[in-house]
Amino acid sequence: MLRRSLFPAMIIIYAAVFILSFSMGRFPVGPVELMRILLSKVLPIEADWTRQAESVVFNIRLPRIAAASLIGAALSLSGLVFQMIFRNPMVSPDVLGTTSGAGFGAAIALLIHLPSQMLPAFAFIFGLSAVFLAWQIGNRVPSNQVLGLILGGIMISALFESGTSFIKLVADPNDELPAITYFLMGSLAGAGRREIGIILLPTVISALPVILLSWRLNLLSLPEEEARSLGVNTKAIRAVMIAAASLMTASSVAVAGMIGWVGLVIPHITRMIAGPDARKAVPASMILGAAFLTAVDSVARTASYQEIPIGILTSFIGAPFFLYLIIREGRRDAS
Repeated sequence: MLRRSLFPAMIIIYAAVFILSFSMGRFPVGPVELMRILLSKVLPIEADWTRQAESVVFNIRLPRIAAASLIGAALSLSGLVFQMIFRNPMVSPDVLGTTSGAGFGAAIALLIHLPSQMLPAFAFIFGLSAVFLAWQIGNRVPSNQVLGLILGGIMISALFESGTSFIKLVADPNDELPAITYFLMGSLAGAGRREIGIILLPTVISALPVILLSWRLNLLSLPEEEARSLGVNTKAIRAVMIAAASLMTASSVAVAGMIGWVGLVIPHITRMIAGPDARKAVPASMILGAAFLTAVDSVARTASYQEIPIGILTSFIGAPFFLYLIIREGRRDAS
């Protein structure tokens, strides 16, 4: 079980990652200078720093770090929700086709050269449309809605992935194809205040019901009949949780592209630390997800002269760690 002292420890870890992220890059900003620059907006602090440092903090680093934190928290929380709903630790936020649908929408926007402001909108709309279609398929299996949702998600994901592959096939290899491919690999290179606005409201709106109903989320992990016997409307709670998790996933993909493994690995780490109780795992997953993606994005923009797509790094880190978890669980079961 999670000890009370671990929550402050998680917050300290995130704060350390947040501060260190400003120190990484071509124009590093030290912790003391960073705090003075930030506090200067609310306190009468004499400016002994350059305009360049202030511009780097407020116009470049802060929006990007804030976007990474929000997206990391959103993907981690949505992964935890889906894993508890479907009672399957192998489930990730794209189980209902949200990521595939959002990627397809973004590919269409890039193919027909829509304004850059329309790309997140297309990704967001198609991501939620994929969930709606999967939900409709799940309702056609009233005897086992969970299984119906999973099968519907697999089918919808395959359809949208096929559509994205076709778009890549017909795209201009000199212009459109590189843009589509880069978006699908995931990146926060263009994250600014507009992108924060796109991700902030959906994340807050989605996280609130999950936090408030986290104790009911525990009941969804029980067998269907047992949960109903406790007086829980499982269908309604499941619908609310799926809508919230899908909204977070779609908005994240709309801003940063496809970033895998965060919603699969971080919930596992959360349960290792916080235990299975959703009332503790929900806030813990958000803090850890924010810290993880912020740290990975800092590496992505500083490890090479050319920025590395963040989706590559999350896969590079997440896949071996997930293999470790599988081996660890296998040894535990054998003993």
